[in-house]
Amino acid sequence: MSKCLVTGGAGFIGSHLTESLLNEGHEVTVVDNFSTGQNSNLSRVEDHPNLTLLTGSITDQTLLTEAVRGVDTIYHLAAAVGVKIVAEDPVRTIETNIYPTEWLLRLAVQTGCRFFLASTSEVYGKNPKEKWTEEEDLHFGPTSKPRWAYGCSKAIDEFLALAYHSKFGLPVVIGRFFNVVGPRQVGNYGMVIPRFVDQALNGGPVVVYDDGEQVRCFAHVKEIVDCVATLTNSDAAVGKIFNIGSDQAVSIKELANEIIQRVDPAVQIKYVEYSDAYGKNFEDVRRRVPDVTRLATTINKKPQLSLGEILDDIIAWKKSL
Repeated sequence: MSKCLVTGGAGFIGSHLTESLLNEGHEVTVVDNFSTGQNSNLSRVEDHPNLTLLTGSITDQTLLTEAVRGVDTIYHLAAAVGVKIVAEDPVRTIETNIYPTEWLLRLAVQTGCRFFLASTSEVYGKNPKEKWTEEEDLHFGPTSKPRWAYGCSKAIDEFLALAYHSKFGLPVVIGRFFNVVGPRQVGNYGMVIPRFVDQALNGGPVVVYDDGEQVRCFAHVKEIVDCVATLTNSDAAVGKIFNIGSDQAVSIKELANEIIQRVDPAVQIKYVEYSDAYGKNFEDVRRRVPDVTRLATTINKKPQLSLGEILDDIIAWKKSL
């Protein structure tokens, strides 16, 4: 069994990954400062004998050095995430996403441990293609738009990780997440499904930004963490980038209506301009759909739960709170 480090392990995706690794018999050290993660996310495993929780920021190099000691697999999930955080504080986004990644890579080289870097579909920017493969060009907007700080910072992370693989032979795997959703995700930082579900359960309106014709794909977190763990331990995945998500496309307007029909058909939709939600400098991507061929052919699996199954699970979780 492995000794694993999960940065951001009390976050939404990180907590599910931590649970899964512990259930498989691994030892897990979690580093989290609980800025967006929550203690309650780890409530099911908080007393697990193989879990070590280190409270602190990934910007603390001393803490990271301690956390990496004896580890053979690093899952680097901690980052400044969420549209709202990125739009309001691009400095935090850049500092949190780049410097700790470089330090972790340096530490990982010393032991040669496996390294999973959580990246994002945001690195594609506003690439106009119908589907994005991992070798697509990156199309960012101007630096005057804070919206692009997140994608740019994660692209730098990818360059760093691949450079460490090329120069030092570090077994790196990069995963670009596409709209991962499920229980424990909150809507505070711009995540659309928990926000829509909360609004519908509270009687509405469900607030849709712009015209609602933006296209996204949503994958359940349990399927995502299964793919992450499998990829990280696959020799065939080393040194490569993978889109990790569903390829079932849906418009945001359709998503809102799906949720409303499941919660209360009487709930109304309210359309709001992006500028009113995120400020006048905000710019969005109209279509974000991954090609997951590389993922499926490398590990013989990909997220397959339907949107309806995912929404039913999230709504049931919300109602249980």
